[in-house]
Amino acid sequence: MAHSDIVELFESGIIISPGKMINSERKPWVEHPDFKGVFLKDLVMSADTSGAFSCHLVKINRGSSVGEHSHKKEWEFNEVLAGSGTIVLGDKEHPCKAGISIINPPGVPHVVSAPKEDLYLLAKFVPALK
Repeated sequence: MAHSDIVELFESGIIISPGKMINSERKPWVEHPDFKGVFLKDLVMSADTSGAFSCHLVKINRGSSVGEHSHKKEWEFNEVLAGSGTIVLGDKEHPCKAGISIINPPGVPHVVSAPKEDLYLLAKFVPALK
């Protein structure tokens, strides 16, 4: 399966939970309010899980980045689905490519960049980010 196929499956897939089915295709891509060239597709929101967790498909356009930030109380788990880039986690830089996952504890500053090609992540937050 090609990398782009994995992204397409998440973009148009179905999320099943007790008593509810969420069609990912109906969820819009929205540009991040703080980071130009970064887009989010909110797959599972706080309201869907009583605040327990959230899940978001993230696209970082080539040449763009999610600038330095941290989360006060949320653990963040990113799975790289496609593309390549880098993550600076705390004070150390790591390469990002399909198959790599990143655990980011609350309060740890991080930056995710896609200098050469689009980068797609599946980002999960515990408790829910939004």
